[in-house]
Amino acid sequence: MAERNSSDADIPEGYEPAGFSPGFLDHGGPYFLKARPGRPMLVGLRICPHHINYQDAAHGGVISTLADVALSHAIYDAERPRLAPSTIALQVNYLRSARLGDWLEAQVRIDRLGGRTAYTSGEIVCDGEAVATMSGVFAILRP
Repeated sequence: MAERNSSDADIPEGYEPAGFSPGFLDHGGPYFLKARPGRPMLVGLRICPHHINYQDAAHGGVISTLADVALSHAIYDAERPRLAPSTIALQVNYLRSARLGDWLEAQVRIDRLGGRTAYTSGEIVCDGEAVATMSGVFAILRP
């Protein structure tokens, strides 16, 4: 994981920069990870000005991208050597809006991890209240 810097001062305790590879995720983040022994990592995101839509709320695409990132990261990190998940299906149910400055935390469960397919589900929460529920199906490319 990447090193923290002074701009990360408003990130909750225990989270570290995700350090995902350069590309699309650089535009949607920054994302943060927090380890949970025996369970998938939490994925966090602070809602920044570049996440906001015309209604001064986080764009739905930001929420769905966080869902895909969190669900797929759980599969990626589930075994060693790490797995290479590819999204087959993603379902996001929007329950309430997230606003500028909100800290979102994606909490994931791996419902089934098979040889070639994985099933995941979870919630995105803000201050203990659900912003969205999510589920995903992933193809697994094993080494």
